[in-house]
Amino acid sequence: FFLFILCLILQSFVCTGVLQRPVFTKQPGSVVFPVHAGETQREVVFSCEAQGHPPLFYRWKRNDSFILPVQGSRYSLMGGNLHISNLNKEEDVGIYQCLASNSFGTIISREASLHVAYLENFKTQRRSPVRVREGQGVVLLCGPPPHSGELTFSWIFNAYPSFVIQDTRRFISQKTGNLYIAKVEPSDVGNYTCVVTNTVTKSSVQGPPTPLVLRLDGVMGEYEPKIEVQLPEVVPVAKSSTVKLECFALGNPVPTISWKRVDRAPFGRKVDVNKASGVLEIPYFQQEDSGMYECIAENSRGRNSVKGKLSFYAPPQLTEKPQDVQKTIDDTLEWECKANAKPKPSYRWLKNGDPLDHMEDKIQVNNGVLTISRLNLADVGMYQCVAENKHGRIFTNAELRVIAIAPDFSQNPLKAQTLARQGGDVLIECKPRMSPRGVISWRKGKEALRESHRMMVLDNGSLRLSNVTKMDAGIYTCVARNQFGVASSSGNLFVKEATTITSPAGHLDVTLGESIVLPCQVSHDPTLDLKFTWFFNEQVIHFGSQGAFFEKVGGRSAGDIMIRNIQLSHAGKYTCAVQTKVDSVSIATDVVVRGPPDPPLDCQVNEMTETTASLSWRPGLDNHSPILSYTIQARTPFSLGWQTVTNVREILKGKELSATVTDLSPWVDYEFRVLATNSVGTGEPSKPSKKTRTKEMLPRVTPARVSGGGGGRSELVITWEPVPEEMQSGPGFGYVVAFRPLGAQGWMQAAVTSPDASRYVFKNESIPPFSPYQVKVGVYNNKGEGPFSPVTTIYSAEEEPSRAPVKLRARSVSASEVEVTWKPLAWSNSRRRILGYELLYWREKEKPDAASVVRTEGNKTSVLIRDLEGSSTYYMSLRAYNSAGVGPQSYIVNVTTKKPPSKFVSSVIIMTGYMTTLFFICNNSLNWFLKLVCFLA
Repeated sequence: FFLFILCLILQSFVCTGVLQRPVFTKQPGSVVFPVHAGETQREVVFSCEAQGHPPLFYRWKRNDSFILPVQGSRYSLMGGNLHISNLNKEEDVGIYQCLASNSFGTIISREASLHVAYLENFKTQRRSPVRVREGQGVVLLCGPPPHSGELTFSWIFNAYPSFVIQDTRRFISQKTGNLYIAKVEPSDVGNYTCVVTNTVTKSSVQGPPTPLVLRLDGVMGEYEPKIEVQLPEVVPVAKSSTVKLECFALGNPVPTISWKRVDRAPFGRKVDVNKASGVLEIPYFQQEDSGMYECIAENSRGRNSVKGKLSFYAPPQLTEKPQDVQKTIDDTLEWECKANAKPKPSYRWLKNGDPLDHMEDKIQVNNGVLTISRLNLADVGMYQCVAENKHGRIFTNAELRVIAIAPDFSQNPLKAQTLARQGGDVLIECKPRMSPRGVISWRKGKEALRESHRMMVLDNGSLRLSNVTKMDAGIYTCVARNQFGVASSSGNLFVKEATTITSPAGHLDVTLGESIVLPCQVSHDPTLDLKFTWFFNEQVIHFGSQGAFFEKVGGRSAGDIMIRNIQLSHAGKYTCAVQTKVDSVSIATDVVVRGPPDPPLDCQVNEMTETTASLSWRPGLDNHSPILSYTIQARTPFSLGWQTVTNVREILKGKELSATVTDLSPWVDYEFRVLATNSVGTGEPSKPSKKTRTKEMLPRVTPARVSGGGGGRSELVITWEPVPEEMQSGPGFGYVVAFRPLGAQGWMQAAVTSPDASRYVFKNESIPPFSPYQVKVGVYNNKGEGPFSPVTTIYSAEEEPSRAPVKLRARSVSASEVEVTWKPLAWSNSRRRILGYELLYWREKEKPDAASVVRTEGNKTSVLIRDLEGSSTYYMSLRAYNSAGVGPQSYIVNVTTKKPPSKFVSSVIIMTGYMTTLFFICNNSLNWFLKLVCFLA
């Protein structure tokens, strides 16, 4: 111990390098020792090993009393292990603990129990007969002999190896060993022998046989169940263990056994209910398995039950342990020890293996928390927290060191230079290492420093100067003293001019997209470097990483920044912070950015009629410029994107938050959105309202371009332009076609159900050709009929021409062209018209079916056919046509194209032309080279 104290005082390398507190590496475990009859050598070994330096010495306790392993006794120590020879089951049974000690202190191990397992013989050799009536229940007692250790029981019927088999009528209790027969039958008569087995020693003994005899005075009648194997009122069950509950009843008829939880909770899958033997088994018992259980015995004569409570318990498990700690003299120690347990644990503390004495003014223990105030060297040692309940206890170790050293500045000297701002405050820290805490004093230069309203020595020894002036500059020395020595440390104090910001704080009001400069100019001590930091809404601005918006534009004594193309998100508080080694100052500027309004919110349709929609919305942010007006846009499946709505009942000024849109199309899905406008501009649109359909109504729009005519014989063809879907005003849309001969009174009508239809053909043999008819087309839908279009006059189908053209003539114009002429037919009559002529022509060797066709329009009487072959004969025929078709063909004429010009004649003509040109050039040329060429030619 004195070596330990010396090492703490001297802090020598040798000591700190070799000393080690005791730490268990092996602790004793509980032992159940089997003792067999006739054994003479009985030895038990409890293990205990620990590490530490100086070397450890060991001691042992049994039942809290020290064991003295003197020579010749049955106890001996080998290292830390305790050997017990010639075991005595009366003297040696108990609780053992190992203590390991060195100069640091003593620690005590966990508790280890020693139990001796044995089984003696039955004392009595004979038992009296048990006499019962047939049908009566009976209990045969086992009465096990003296023993230690867990037992199991079985019964022999008459002679080995005939064992009693358990079923619903017979039950062997593994708690008492008794045999229960619910209803005795004649076959049960005989001798019964209880067999007891010790599960530790593996030995078995048999009791004296018990004769079971039937009485001859009658048979037992039926009776209700009588529970003989009762449940304990409370059964404590350890966490994760297996519990077995026994329940058995006598009765006639034989009772059936069932189990349930009183709280009606269902049994888990792990629960095993053996109805044949009356045993309920719950393995791996947990908190949720605790509660009241009920055993129910029933037969035809009645019902009986018994209840027992399973109570969950758990020995302590540490959740928070004290750690080794080193403290200085006069300091305060606080250790906390916590454990989970059921029931809740209690706590006590040991010091060096002995109970810790409570001293109200120094040592206190409160629910596992140990507090020791005003520490001194006598408090050094090994401490152990013991958490315990009635089901177990657990130990944890921690070392307390209390150090005593002279003042030392080697690790924490005063700062060589301390900078202070003129007019400000400064703290010169003094943190020597010493124990116990001594006295701190200060001096400036060689003079002792006296405290004043500006100079104060704090409780921790540091010096605080207030309202610093230039006169305070100089060398300051901190002196520390305690009973072990004195030490000092010095540092220089420099006083610098204060830093001030010359730019005024401000408020800027800008418009979206502008560029602004935020000033930050300072005056400062020229020997100090400046650091400018800008904050936007208290977040540091990282220049270069936030796009091209922010840029530094200040010089050495200015930290101005420019914000380019300012956005709405740039509105807020900008702070310029200026920092030197002695002080820091800041200035803030509030920037308001005006921009177009934010999108309106919650645009919705409140009411929809056939042609109107009532809208409402909430205003978005006005971005610092009041909203002047709103614009409504609409979209349908038939529109090209969003269209501005002009038909609004209200004048949508800035305070209007609702409107009614008119002149909508019935039975059309509409979406609406709202845009807000202020003096800066128009903002983004709101989110669209949900699609809402206007109500249906009678159609209002009639088909356009109603016309007709043409078609086949006896047909009246009526055509129109279909009404667009958005104009149909409701489902079930169709057309009503009405027509009558010109001058007639009544109308004939026909319904066309397809909304996409654009044509109706009325066919009747009584329709005269090319007769005028008045027609109109109306509309309808599920709501009823709408209006008709204006009346239009059209003509029924005409007849095709009935006569063929005459005086057909053909004349060859050239080798590739033929002119054809004819006499025209009468232009029109009441039944037909002539719209033009078709000329058919084909070569001599071709069939008329392959003829080429040339069509003319109007009352034309000739046509020129081109691209024919020369010296070829062509056949031609002519017929008239109109809207009903073509008329009969004229007679056929033929014509032969002219002969094409000869190729030789063409060459002679070309050559003659060439020679004439050459002769002219030769006769008129003065160039000698050309004359030579002419001569050779």
